Amino acid sequence: MARYIFITGGVVSSLGKGLMAASLAALLQARGYRVRIRKFDPYLNVDPGTMSPHQHGEVYVTDDGAETDLDLGHYERFTGVTARQADNVTSGRIYKTIIERERRGDYLGATVQVVPHVTDAIKAFAQAETEDLDFVLCEIGGTVGDIESLPFIEAIRQLRNDLGRGQTVSIHVTLVPFIAAAGELKTKPTQHSVRELAALGVQPDVLVCRAERPLPAGERAKIAQFCNVPASAVIPALDAKSIYAVPLQYHGEGLDVEVLKAFGIEPGPSPDLRRWSDIVERLENPEGEVTIGVVGKYMGVPDAYKSLTEALVHGGIANQVKVNIQWLDAELFEQDQAEVAAMLEPMHGILVPGGFGERGSEGKIAGVRFARERNVPFFGICLGMQMACIEGVRAQGVANASTTEFGPTQEPVVGMITEWMTADGLQKREAGGDLGGTMRLGAYTAKLGGNSVVGSIYGSDTISERHRHRYEVNTAYKPVLEQGGLVFSGMSPDGTLPEIVERPDHPWFVGVQFHPELKSKPFDPHPLFASFIAAAVKHSRLV
Repeated sequence: MARYIFITGGVVSSLGKGLMAASLAALLQARGYRVRIRKFDPYLNVDPGTMSPHQHGEVYVTDDGAETDLDLGHYERFTGVTARQADNVTSGRIYKTIIERERRGDYLGATVQVVPHVTDAIKAFAQAETEDLDFVLCEIGGTVGDIESLPFIEAIRQLRNDLGRGQTVSIHVTLVPFIAAAGELKTKPTQHSVRELAALGVQPDVLVCRAERPLPAGERAKIAQFCNVPASAVIPALDAKSIYAVPLQYHGEGLDVEVLKAFGIEPGPSPDLRRWSDIVERLENPEGEVTIGVVGKYMGVPDAYKSLTEALVHGGIANQVKVNIQWLDAELFEQDQAEVAAMLEPMHGILVPGGFGERGSEGKIAGVRFARERNVPFFGICLGMQMACIEGVRAQGVANASTTEFGPTQEPVVGMITEWMTADGLQKREAGGDLGGTMRLGAYTAKLGGNSVVGSIYGSDTISERHRHRYEVNTAYKPVLEQGGLVFSGMSPDGTLPEIVERPDHPWFVGVQFHPELKSKPFDPHPLFASFIAAAVKHSRLV
């Protein structure tokens, strides 16, 4: 029977609950345990699929087509355990399910209430598909005290009683701020946060205290006394040089040992953390560095491209180089064409990421053109591949080549896909239909050309990658693209949907319709990112 670890946050948001959960799972995994991590999000959106990247950051897509919170990306990157639909639930999805049941009459006339109906649904989600697991880590989004998270706190209170105290552990992540004027770390916010959580019926077993400065023994003892936990269970969490150093840091502070002790489990031998030590060694002692220019539109929100950022870092790990990412606002390229060359010339590689909408599109096309003409390594992802195809057609003299995503066009190089096959059968969409959950989502197979660049990179002629898009490159433009040297080197198994384009006569020019960054891990860098960074390293030695 699986044991449960419930993770809550207090005082302020953005304390790193997701990273802590991912790091703890990695530590338990290194001790030989089977783990899975889940995220409870209190917001009323059914999923983050229609939320702005400026508010929510990236949408992380799973193999089974779920649009989920970006923390699931951390979970996968740190554990290698493939996330799925069952690992992320929102208040919106729970309420939607309950209301649909009520409308069908499933409750047989009963008054539908938060307790027991909502809390029962949350508990069912937490316990679903947990066979053959040793630990299930459940992260509660938001901050204790938020009205939205109250049903989730009540649900975990009930679960602790249902399962028995030996089967559950509560970890509370709090802030211990440093007040510069007083020259002191203040423990009172943590005390108040724990008191509020305890008032809701959940007494934490372990406290993880985020702090800018080391937490002295006296402060740890004070927190332990007032918060009713052992002093050894007050775990300091200071900023790390890299997120991949966090598992080692938490192990050094005894987090995994304290969690096992809270379960009554003898910790046993130290975990095997060699792969994490190797990753940190490569990050801290690179043999060189490259600069990658990312021409995008969500430049003010680092989390909007979180998986992409980490995949580039992984490409650097594979080549033992530091990757400097230069974020370039595509809209600036539209205002001043002279700025394009000035900003892109120092780059050793150019990447145009995914996105939606017309804003910044001409700037992205300008970035593609620069990479093609100057022989700079280029990587286009999703919309980036589509912009590469539009630029390729324009380079052949079709000046008004465009995409129907931006409005009516006489030269639709890219158009909306309305029908495609999945394992569940034919999927159909309408142009004016709902936005949420209506894209081509999740893992799809692609066939690669036998003598293609990408075929040699993957070392295979069949791949599976994750998608999130509504528009596809129009195969009617294949002849004109191939005339200009841009070839379709990856297609859907039925040959109807382009998955990859490349320029064989270019040092490194690849566009993909999918999102390879979603499957990259520090200990298993995605081959496309490893190859792209290798090409950037080679280019850096030529300029």
